[in-house]
Amino acid sequence: MKIAIVGAGGKMGCRITDNLLQYGQYEMFYVETGERGLHHLEVRGLRATPLAEAVTGTDAVILAVPDVAIRAVSAMIVPDMMKSGSMLIVLDPAAAYLGHLPERADVAYFVAHPCHPPIFNDEMGPEAIKDYFGGIAAKQAVVCALMQGPEEDYAKGESIVSAMYAPILRVHRITVEQMAILEPTMAETIGAAVAVFLKDAMDEAVKRGVPHDAARDFMLGHLRIELAIAFGEAGNPFSDACKVAMEYGRQYWLNDDWRSLFDPDNVKQQIEVMLR
Repeated sequence: MKIAIVGAGGKMGCRITDNLLQYGQYEMFYVETGERGLHHLEVRGLRATPLAEAVTGTDAVILAVPDVAIRAVSAMIVPDMMKSGSMLIVLDPAAAYLGHLPERADVAYFVAHPCHPPIFNDEMGPEAIKDYFGGIAAKQAVVCALMQGPEEDYAKGESIVSAMYAPILRVHRITVEQMAILEPTMAETIGAAVAVFLKDAMDEAVKRGVPHDAARDFMLGHLRIELAIAFGEAGNPFSDACKVAMEYGRQYWLNDDWRSLFDPDNVKQQIEVMLR
């Protein structure tokens, strides 16, 4: 199978390139124009191929480019460069969800995104434990969607994606619409915002006199057990006193209307704001 990676020397492109290099069954083509990206390919002993030469005749094209560039890049390659029956793989649902991919019925569109290694896992060894992003030593799940194309193309897309993001814990097949709910809404609009809010809460305790290391240990330790309880890992409930404190805190920092972020029009608005 011939695969072209557009943006192969970027941060995400290098992750994918490194993993696919380990799978000898692919004939790879690397597209990169930036000086830094070209250097990243060079240190790996790879050379860049011009866009048209790399894309024409390949079985799959992976767009490892920023979300804001997918519309323009896909418009360059899908209509005239990609062969009939080939597959375009994008690494985030945003552009696909907004309809930024060109109309071409004889090219399959496959959307995939890593879940990243979970907090609760059985990883051993420093390399796996420190692999927060995934794709190096720690196992992670992946979500995949066949946006368009024949059903048999799903297996092809899943095979490529599993190699890209290996080692794989499991693969979930969902829709592009469901993937957009997961990211940005669940994982970024809410999840990442909460993560930074927790860091801000720790910093506020430090500002008010608590030693930094004590506050950090206290916060991270409590977060681990609190997440374990909330997600059913610990097998025990929050204490009655903790439940009272939780309800007290929600009055100050949680908007009662937060679930409206998951409404389809709101999800779309979040993505549109991100891609401006």
